[in-house]
Order: sequence, then structure tokens, then C-alpha cells
Amino acid sequence: MKDNKMVRANLLCVILLMHAVVGLPYNVRGLSMSYYMKSCPTAEQIVKNSVNNALKADPTLAAGLIRMLFHDCFIEGCDASILLDSTNDNTAEKDSPGNLSLRGYEIIDDTKQEIENTCPGVVSCADILAMAARDAVFWAGGPYYQIPKGRFDGKRSKIEDTKNLLPPSFNASQLIQAFGQRGFSPRDVVALSGAHTLGVARCSSFKARLLTPDSSVDSSFANTLSKTCSAGDNAEQPLDATRSDFDNAYFNALQMKSGVLFSDQTLFNTPVTRNLVNGYAFNQSKFFFDFQKAMRKMSKLNVKHSSQGEVRKHCRCLN
Repeated sequence: MKDNKMVRANLLCVILLMHAVVGLPYNVRGLSMSYYMKSCPTAEQIVKNSVNNALKADPTLAAGLIRMLFHDCFIEGCDASILLDSTNDNTAEKDSPGNLSLRGYEIIDDTKQEIENTCPGVVSCADILAMAARDAVFWAGGPYYQIPKGRFDGKRSKIEDTKNLLPPSFNASQLIQAFGQRGFSPRDVVALSGAHTLGVARCSSFKARLLTPDSSVDSSFANTLSKTCSAGDNAEQPLDATRSDFDNAYFNALQMKSGVLFSDQTLFNTPVTRNLVNGYAFNQSKFFFDFQKAMRKMSKLNVKHSSQGEVRKHCRCLN
């Protein structure tokens, strides 16, 4: 496993070098693949090294970084508003109930500090978070994908905005509607849900499924969930059998009625998304291909530009 990850890491270096030499054009609303090529050419390498070192020490943080990006982008856009600390007169997004279990802030802090030491005032926290999530996917065994840079950091972070976070009780129709309002297709919804191949869920997010008989849950798996919850609301259940490996085991679990969250299992129970689940369960490469496309789309969601934001000196507070 370690040898495979080393090979993948070396491949990543080659890919980054090729992109730097070729200067791939990818301009989207002010974003560019080569945004830091002159102003901070080592930015991506610093992020990659920081993420890899952190995940070697604690592989479970890969899920944390990916989830953090989603919780950032789905509220005010990909502007690092999730990173801002609360102040005496403002309760920030990170302190909402739906965000209290987020992990990985220290990775972003450490990466930002190292980049500031090299290229002060240049690289935004929003770009660092987007790159860190991308590198976490790759480190865990998932696809590598390039993302354009040039996001600016937002100046707003309010707890009331987190009402738009998606609850684990959503059914497929509600998920499709919520994502559709942000430009995502049903295919994007299922592919992005596949990020739940990493990480765990706390009992509080799925215990409601155990209160009444549910034919969509395998009886043996229901017993497993009940046993987990016997330890309390904060007890953790892996979202699939390979919690630290980015693969298609999540979709295999849905086929076996072993999705932990209702919002996961609903993707198999609903005809409009079931074929996509089956396709990804059968073909991991197809899942990887669609996932990286959807993540690129996610990372460009409502980004801020220079007139709307800033490049923070510290990711936890405004300049």
C-alpha cells in the first residue's frame, strides 16, 4: 500500500510539472490553472506536502478535508468562510451544529503559514482548501484532478447561512433539487455522494432510521447500527467497509442495503439514481471519472473575485 502511494505521489509530481511546462489554459470567471505560476510557483507542492504529511499521521483526516470543502462551497461559495472563527459579535459557520464535527483546520493553518513564509499575501485560503481536498482524494487512492486557482477569501461567515446545509434525512428528490439549484446534475449528486467512501457517521445522524422497521436497511446491518448507537449519539460508524480508502465500496454497500445514512441509501432506492449507483459499483473507473468532474465543478461554485474578497493573512480571521 505504501509503495503504491509513493508511486502515485511521484506520478503527481510529473503531472504537476507537465502542467507547469505546458501552462494548460483553464480560465473560468477569472480562475486559471497557472494563476500562481509566477507569483508563487511552489504553492501546489507546499499544499501537497502538507496534506501528505498530515494524512500519514492520521489517515482519517482525508474525509475531513473533503467534507470541509463541501461545507464551505455549499453555503457562501468556495470562499473559505468555513475557516473563519467566531467573534464577540458574530457566530461563524464553523460553530453551527452541522459543522461542529468538521476536522482538518490545523492542516489548512499549517499550510497557510508555510505558504505565507514563502509567498506572503498571495495565495488565498480558499485556494488552499480546494487544493487540500483534491490532494486528500488522491492520497486516499482516488483520482487526481487539476483545479483552476484564483479564488479570493470571503468576508462573511454567519451561522444562520448554514441552514442550507443538507441534512442526512434528505431523500433523492430533495438532494437532486438542492444540488440542481446550484447547477449540478443527478449524476453529479451520485458521484459526489461517493465521497462517503471515506470517513464515519455519528449515531445522531442515522439513529432515526432505527426507530421504525425500514425495509431499505438490511436486517443484519440494522443490528450493526443499533449496536453502534448503544454507545451513545457520538458513537461512530464507518460509512463503508474501507473507511480510509477512496474506492467504490460505498456503492457496493448501497446495493446490499448497507448505506449508513438515509440520504445515502435513498440513492439506490430511487429509480432515477439507482442505475448510477449500480454503474459505479460495477465500474470504479467510471466513478472516478465522474467524481473528478463533479469536484472540479464544486470547487468553482460561486467563487469570490478581488472586488468581493481578499487574500487573508490568517485563514481564521479577516485582515
